Amino acid sequence: MVAVNKKALGIGIAVVVLINYLIAVWWSVEPDPISAEQLRPQSGQAVVGYATTTAVIDVATTLLDKPGGFLSNDIMPPSVMMDNMPAFEFGALEQLRDISLMMRREFSRSQSQSAENKDLQVAQPKFNIDHRSWMVPRAESEYRDAIKALERYRADILDANNQDAQFYARADNLVSYLDEVGKRLGSLSQRLAASVGQERLNTDLAGDTGARQSTGSSGSSMVRTSWWKIDDVFYEARGHTWALLAFMTAIEEDFGPVLDKKNARVSLQQIIRELEATQETVWSPMILNGSGFGLVANHSLVMANYISRANAALIDLKQLLTQG
Repeated sequence: MVAVNKKALGIGIAVVVLINYLIAVWWSVEPDPISAEQLRPQSGQAVVGYATTTAVIDVATTLLDKPGGFLSNDIMPPSVMMDNMPAFEFGALEQLRDISLMMRREFSRSQSQSAENKDLQVAQPKFNIDHRSWMVPRAESEYRDAIKALERYRADILDANNQDAQFYARADNLVSYLDEVGKRLGSLSQRLAASVGQERLNTDLAGDTGARQSTGSSGSSMVRTSWWKIDDVFYEARGHTWALLAFMTAIEEDFGPVLDKKNARVSLQQIIRELEATQETVWSPMILNGSGFGLVANHSLVMANYISRANAALIDLKQLLTQG
C-alpha cells in the first residue's frame, strides 16, 4: 500500500511539473510587433499625436493582457520560476517610462513655460511603479490607471474643440526623445557585447582636459556578464526593441512632414528595419554564448549588432533633424 502511494505521489508530482512547464512555455511566447495599421484610427482622420499615444497604450495593454498577463510580480509557480518573459517585460517597461516622460515634458508642451497636461501628469509616474510590486501598490493596477489617463489624453487631442490638450510634432522635441533612445541603445549594446567578456579602456573623461570625476578609476577594466544573466540581458533587449519598434513606427506616422522636410524619413526607416531584425524568431531552445568566431553562435552578439546598427542610423537621423 505504501509503495502504491509513493508511486501515485511520484506520478502526481511529475504531472504537476509537466503542466507547469507547458504553461511556462505558453506564457513565454513573445507578443507580435505592433504594426502601423494598428496605430491608425478605425474611422475618421488621424490627428498629430494619435499614433504615438496609441502605440504607448497598445504596448502597455499588451504587456498586461498577453498570455499569462503581467508576470514580473507573480509570486506563484510557474511565473516565479520564469525569468525570460519578466526580463522582456522590464525592457518594454523601460521604453514606456522613457516615452511617457517625453510626452509629458516635450511632446505635449509648446515651450518650457507652458503647463503640463493633467492626464500625462497622472500617467507618467504610474509607469514608474516597481514592476515587482504585487500588493500595495499592485503594479498591474497602477499601469492600467496610466493607460486610462492616456486614453483620456488621446480623446482630448481628437476633440477639435479642446485646445488644452496638444501634441507638438517638432524637430527639436523629437531630437530630445532620440537622445534618450540613443543612451538606451548604447547601454544595451555594451551589456550584450559583455556576454563574451572584453577589456574596455576608460573613456569617461575623454575629450575634456578639465573634466573630473568623483573617485579615481583604472585605465582599463574587464567587463563580463555573468553566465546566469546572459539570457536575461538578451530578453530584456528583446523587450526594449519590441516596444521601441512600435514607437518608431508611430513617430513615422506623426512626424512625417518634419521628416520629409529634413529628408530624414529614410533614416528612420533604417532604424525600423534594424529593430524588426531584432524580433526574428529565436529557433534555439536556449540562448547560446559561443565565442565571437567560434563554432557555436552567440545570440547576444547578434542582437548587439542589430542594436548598434539601429543606434548608428539614429545618430544620422539626429544630425539631419538638427540641420537647418
